[in-house]
Amino acid sequence: MSDLTSQRPTRVRVDLGALAHNLQAIRARVGVPVMAIIKANAYGHGLVPVARHLEACGVDQLGVAFVEEGVALRRAGVRTPILVMGGVYGRQLGEFIAHDLEITVSSIDKLRLAEAAAESLGRKAVVHLKIDTGMNRIGVQSDRCAPFLEAALASRWCTVKGLYSHLACADDPAHPMTALQRERFLEACAEAERISARLGVPMPIRHLANSGGVLHFPDTWLDMVRPGIALYGTLPDPASRDTVGLKPVLSLTSRVVYFKVVRAGATVSYGATWTAATDTRVVTIPIGYGDGWPRALSSKGEVLVRGGRRPIVGRICMDQFMVDLGASGTAYNEDEVVLIGRQGDQAISVEAVAAAAGTIPYEILTGLNERIPREYRID
Repeated sequence: MSDLTSQRPTRVRVDLGALAHNLQAIRARVGVPVMAIIKANAYGHGLVPVARHLEACGVDQLGVAFVEEGVALRRAGVRTPILVMGGVYGRQLGEFIAHDLEITVSSIDKLRLAEAAAESLGRKAVVHLKIDTGMNRIGVQSDRCAPFLEAALASRWCTVKGLYSHLACADDPAHPMTALQRERFLEACAEAERISARLGVPMPIRHLANSGGVLHFPDTWLDMVRPGIALYGTLPDPASRDTVGLKPVLSLTSRVVYFKVVRAGATVSYGATWTAATDTRVVTIPIGYGDGWPRALSSKGEVLVRGGRRPIVGRICMDQFMVDLGASGTAYNEDEVVLIGRQGDQAISVEAVAAAAGTIPYEILTGLNERIPREYRID
């Protein structure tokens, strides 16, 4: 971190102690190995620092979306097994094998590409087979997967480590889709077991549960679970319940950089969409949508200043936004402002920010970009 970056008043703070707590709490709940999902810059928390800490905590496996993320981790010295869960682009397959990354194989065509890449390098590829049980994103459909399973399990150049699918609705504990997907997946697993026994090869590990599955559906835990957003102490959906005892990992703070009195009838920010009803005190905060703070929070969101909740007023700008302190509110330049986190006895959660912006917590966390410095601590 450069001297100028370290002086920026806006920053993300990542509590690695809370991350370790959440990993342990999930492990204690499920009783099976954990694949920690750290794609999208570890949900905005920082890919390499988060991976290193999880590795130090003994996590069983890591999961990313793209080969570039996996290569970055290997170059940073992370040795834990890494599954790349996204769709495979054929030209990249050599990079998977060269960097000891596990490949998601989602069709017979992708299997043949992986075999060819492995043979050309003289090294077996480690793969996980993706079964589509209703998400309709990538994967062989569960009711027609037998030839795919047969080809993969008989492969000379691919070692099938895992068999997996993805739950579409597990963040809602009342949704019937999860039971249907589990049933379809277990039928595919039974077929894989029959083929494995006939070929005399090991049965792949089965993994299905994402954060919603971990929180709400014990019958989806199987041989391994894949928590993502729950690992960071955030619930995936308003319908979700915290059944684990999670701690928030990320906080976002800034500082007051300007104070002014806005007269009654005057407007604030672009478009003149907010008008002061009476004389009021307004402060400026140096973070905006250019940092990933959602413009949708314009005149909807709130922050904590001096232990009190204060509304965002006017449109959020690329680099700044304004907050109304009221006619008698007080704040000084360089006072701390909490956008996500706790101040005194008040707190603003990622879930609350997402609700105010009309989006989901995933988008809030992953939207916080690299222009904001990260600080890491273990409390």
